[in-house]
Amino acid sequence: MSAETGFLRRMVRRLTSDVGELDADDLSAEAVRSGCNRACDSATGEAVTVKGRLRSVEICPRGSVATLEAELFDGTDGVTLVWMGRRRIPGIEPGRKVRASGRVAVRDGRKVIYNPYYELQRAH
Repeated sequence: MSAETGFLRRMVRRLTSDVGELDADDLSAEAVRSGCNRACDSATGEAVTVKGRLRSVEICPRGSVATLEAELFDGTDGVTLVWMGRRRIPGIEPGRKVRASGRVAVRDGRKVIYNPYYELQRAH
């Protein structure tokens, strides 16, 4: 395949694909380039590092302890990041890119990382 054919194929895909699909592809490619695990490939009990965009952030009262929960989407799947005993963390807000590390658990059928180590990423 020539470089010209590859360029045309990419251009047609960009013009005909859904914006959400293109964003998911970009997030997934960025995570893989930076050496992170893909959320869709992460298994229960596995120590992972994921990178993506926060879709939502909310305070959830669970019993007597408040938790801050944020859904991270890496283009392949979502992982819920849960900080126990926190009501707010500066910089943890919807739309922010984050790199998070921890051990994957499953709660209510969803992947969760409790008290993850996290790094706020610069917007590119």
